Amino acid sequence: MSWRGVGDAYAASYASLCAGTGVRLRELAGAAHGRTLLDVGAGEGTLAVQWADAGWRVTAAEPELSMRAAAARQHPSLSVIDAALPDLPFADGAFDVVVANFVLNHLDDPREGARALRRVAADAVIATTWAHSPSAFWADVTAWAGLAPRPAKGVAADKDFERTSAGFGRMLTDAGWHPEVSELMWTWRPTSEALWRSVDGGVAGAGAFYRGLEVGEQRRFRAAFDEIVGERASSGRVELTHTAAIAIDSRR
Repeated sequence: MSWRGVGDAYAASYASLCAGTGVRLRELAGAAHGRTLLDVGAGEGTLAVQWADAGWRVTAAEPELSMRAAAARQHPSLSVIDAALPDLPFADGAFDVVVANFVLNHLDDPREGARALRRVAADAVIATTWAHSPSAFWADVTAWAGLAPRPAKGVAADKDFERTSAGFGRMLTDAGWHPEVSELMWTWRPTSEALWRSVDGGVAGAGAFYRGLEVGEQRRFRAAFDEIVGERASSGRVELTHTAAIAIDSRR
């Protein structure tokens, strides 16, 4: 899955969804007390700014140019460096806490990425993945449109992990973590415009699927989207419940 060029569409849509873990992550990390934090895969910077506002000395790392550009426009005080897993350009234990929010699930080798996160963390490393994701909504739209889902290019079988909380924990254990895994469920309430912006802008698997359709198929997809939103929306918003698996390996 390519995230190239989707920064503005992501900022207008899924950024608010993914930020739903922010309060729980900060609770797990504890009080800042001026400690250092590395946010890996920081996207357009929403969570990184929240960490900074909570008193952390934050370094944000994001490899996608359009995401960094969106961060610069929305959060001009935030410095975002061009760096990606697994080749983080930092010394061992360089940061008190390292966080990767919905990042490992996108890597070709999640265990290699998890090892890299743990390497640069002195006190704690925290990571999340989806246990129940937005893909369920888009699967409904695809079925309503009478379109056949197309398997996305995924992680190779020998590198993948079971996309459950237990599977996430086992993968991290393989990578040398000693994880404590919990789940967080919340309801995201995007406008229909924000939801459509995500898919039309090529964000995530649904966006890649939509962009790969022929023009007639895209029209059917849009018509199905409008039908489902018309049925499910309340006050112009669609309620979508999601679950994240959140893992922490704390050395304190």
